[in-house]
Amino acid sequence: MTQTIVESKTKTAVIGFDQPFCVIGERINPTGRKKLAAELEAGDFSTVEADAVAQVAAGATVLDINAGVVYNSNPDPNQTEPPLMRKVVELVQGLVDVPLCIDSSVPGALEAGLETCEGRPLLNSVTGEEERLEAILPLVKKYNVPVVAISNDDTGISEDPDVRFAVAKKIVERAADFGIPAHDIVVDPLVMPIGAMGTAGQQVFTLVRKLREELGVNTTCGASNISFGLPNRHGINNAFLPMAMGAGMTSAIMNPIALPVKEAEKAAKRAEIEAAGIVLPEDMDDETFCQLFGLGSTKPRPGKEMEAIRAANFLTNNDPHGGEWIKFNKAPLKPGEEAAGGRGGRAGGRRRRRA
Repeated sequence: MTQTIVESKTKTAVIGFDQPFCVIGERINPTGRKKLAAELEAGDFSTVEADAVAQVAAGATVLDINAGVVYNSNPDPNQTEPPLMRKVVELVQGLVDVPLCIDSSVPGALEAGLETCEGRPLLNSVTGEEERLEAILPLVKKYNVPVVAISNDDTGISEDPDVRFAVAKKIVERAADFGIPAHDIVVDPLVMPIGAMGTAGQQVFTLVRKLREELGVNTTCGASNISFGLPNRHGINNAFLPMAMGAGMTSAIMNPIALPVKEAEKAAKRAEIEAAGIVLPEDMDDETFCQLFGLGSTKPRPGKEMEAIRAANFLTNNDPHGGEWIKFNKAPLKPGEEAAGGRGGRAGGRRRRRA
């Protein structure tokens, strides 16, 4: 079975057909996040810190690190992105112990991330474009890391799945010329929005099966692309991910977190309740209020997509005996409660010896 090994200093993540689905947390990325971009330019890393911790807590196996900010003070990313990438990688791997995915369109930033990263990160990404192949594959070989291969080339992104397969095959073959094995290539077959192309889901499932059977490679995707521009995107994502897993997809770059309820949502619900003449207890806190009226939570928590992935892992026997599913669905301990067995109990198993 094909296995792609990604490592931090202390943890190993295995991407493979016989492994639990690998969730690559996408939140540390300023693209489309003006607030985060402004913070990074100002040297404020508080959101990066919060997102790193929250994504791992929600179940991310790997964290994608993208420092692609176009500074107002200096619009040249070739100058600004490499040092920022170093800083973000250092910060994140000091907070969490999961492997990282170094993500950039700037080769200098990719190398800065590779030089700084402990372990064996995933590199994101190479395409079938000649210039990109010549710039990125030597880095992959030099640092002995796996790489995401995106199925577009100098002609752009084709709507024909056979063309996208041909691009993936080309990348795998060119990588082999550099001595890079197929098990270190994780192909992104490119997910199109289902709202714009009715066959987008079918195309991906067919492509993933073909990539697995004919090239023997692992696969990934930007999972939320499938629902772009549509209402109730989580509902579509929740259906798409298990179906993609069933077709053989082994990882996805996605948001594992259900974000906290916004103040405006809470205020609107309170106004609705008051208008209905319902009187709430004065001491009801925000978390109880949100839970009671189905708004969600005031704190980051695993999203519905994570629930779908955990269930699919169980159903495909990549969660033997359902241990992870049971743990995922256990009610969190209330303040003051202790785990079964108390402090002196043995519920956690043997203590590890220190190295």
